[in-house]
Amino acid sequence: MEPHGAPWTGILAPPIPGRAPRPREVGVTVVMDKGLGPAACQDLLAVSGAHIDFWKFGFGTAQLHPPARLAEKLGAIRAAGVCPYPGGTLLEAAEVQGQAEAFLERARILGFGAAEVSEGTIPLSPRRRRELIATARGLGLRVLAEVGKKDPAAQPSPEALAEQALADLEAGAEYVIIEGRESGRGVGIYGPAGQVREEWVEILVASLPVEKVIWEAPRKEQQQALILRFGPNVNLGNIPPEEAMALEALRVGLRGDTLAVTLGRGLAPGGVPAD
Repeated sequence: MEPHGAPWTGILAPPIPGRAPRPREVGVTVVMDKGLGPAACQDLLAVSGAHIDFWKFGFGTAQLHPPARLAEKLGAIRAAGVCPYPGGTLLEAAEVQGQAEAFLERARILGFGAAEVSEGTIPLSPRRRRELIATARGLGLRVLAEVGKKDPAAQPSPEALAEQALADLEAGAEYVIIEGRESGRGVGIYGPAGQVREEWVEILVASLPVEKVIWEAPRKEQQQALILRFGPNVNLGNIPPEEAMALEALRVGLRGDTLAVTLGRGLAPGGVPAD
């Protein structure tokens, strides 16, 4: 008979305490699936499902799945208590073709639990963003609204990102995602080498409720920086599915990068390294 709880329950405590349990509203982890097969998906969920909150089918990959395999994966994801959604690029493609509302309705029928409203590649008017958020909510879908552009040469200012994010939250989005792309370089809060531009982060958090912000952070050093800034319950996205457990270890100080900080300086309230 398997023991309840973690293998070392009663012996080891998380070096960084306070991690919110699922179902949770803060500290969400969003993984980006670029084409896992059903068996790989089920294996990963069996081990790491408890550490995942949203499952994004990256880019337009949801359209390229064989229908039976997509249904199989969606069933496994939902059974694990994880909310699946198609990437925002797919909704953008539907919008260009005049099919955005039909796309959202089909997403609901297929079994997706959320929608991402974005304009990483195409322009959307503020009115159209509000309409798409309202349509998705009316269908019973959770809404994640992404702000920012994918082109490194066309990056909005942090003030513009904050303004759009606030408008999306007021329109009914559950979370706002700060664009970081799969590369984590040269977009949003990241410089050309992937370094976190701390001044951008501070401008954004001065205007936004941080518990409603999902920071796309595909690189480990970005995840570490955000955890040390905000604590274990920072919302993080664009995580490779196979790295969900490694991220959870980073969140709670069970990885050398964050354990070293807790041993050396400790963490102040909110996760900020103490002096």
